[in-house]
Amino acid sequence: MSEHTGTINLGLTIIKGRRSIRKYRDTPVEEHIIMSALEAARLAPTARNVQPWLIGVVRDKERLAKLGSMADTGSFIKDAAVCFAVFTKKDHKYYIEDGSAATMQIILALQSFGVGSCWVAGDKKPYAEDVRKLLNVPESYTLLSLIPAGYPAEVTVPSKKELDEIYFMEEYKEE
Repeated sequence: MSEHTGTINLGLTIIKGRRSIRKYRDTPVEEHIIMSALEAARLAPTARNVQPWLIGVVRDKERLAKLGSMADTGSFIKDAAVCFAVFTKKDHKYYIEDGSAATMQIILALQSFGVGSCWVAGDKKPYAEDVRKLLNVPESYTLLSLIPAGYPAEVTVPSKKELDEIYFMEEYKEE
């Protein structure tokens, strides 16, 4: 058994337990958890180490309600304890990749504390500019994602494809 087995299993446990949560308990998310999620985003992989992100943290109920009314598939944002808004520099060639890495790091960090979240699209959405203005983010940034989060009130387990349905080794071959 490898000395790293425990670490790998812990990481996989966090990944396997992650679900998109859209119903939250009315419980605040502790400051140290929010800061840990931001630290995880800060450490995300980034092309050429550009680190093109700017991440907003919204906890104000009125502002959460506004975000929920703006996002066409994110009305549940209004019920979250917190919402992270991930912005990336518009002119960075790899803004989608880098912002997505930061987004996933936030989601996994939250999951490690038992805080559920849901990735709500931002890039190229009609409300992206309105969210940028609502949060007073400089024009040089664009919204990549919204991540409403809180302690789950309900967890649903969607079906997933079997492992052998999603990969190939070396070269794809029709069977």
